[in-house]
Amino acid sequence: MSNLLLPYRWKIIGIVLASSGIGLGIMYIWFDFKFKLPVFAVYSSFLETKWFATIRTNFAEELTLILLICGLSLIILSKEKNEFEGIDSMRFKAFARALMVNILFLLFSVLFIYGTGFIVMLIINVFSFLILYLLFFYCQKREKKEQ
Repeated sequence: MSNLLLPYRWKIIGIVLASSGIGLGIMYIWFDFKFKLPVFAVYSSFLETKWFATIRTNFAEELTLILLICGLSLIILSKEKNEFEGIDSMRFKAFARALMVNILFLLFSVLFIYGTGFIVMLIINVFSFLILYLLFFYCQKREKKEQ
């Protein structure tokens, strides 16, 4: 599996992108950061429904998600600085655990959260798997290091 992963330097780029996404997300949520930008939309439904149109929108939301998804994905898909025996097994276990927890999170959301809150949960679900994977993987790695 290690030969399918990106070189370690991509992990550093991923950390920069994810950190930028977190910073932009904080600015958007706490300081109401906005920047309007014309974008091409396949489908848009604000005041009126449009198909294949250029619309003007606050691009901060999209940019935050793009930075988080790309950054976290690069962190996950890059090799560790020091690869060791058994790391592929750790990656698989972290993947399986993250998938199970994320499915439970999604099922909980479907059963108990309604309205706008459900939309928020779906947005969180976009990158929650990536965060859970990183948490499980680095916790396993720390446990192995302490042994």
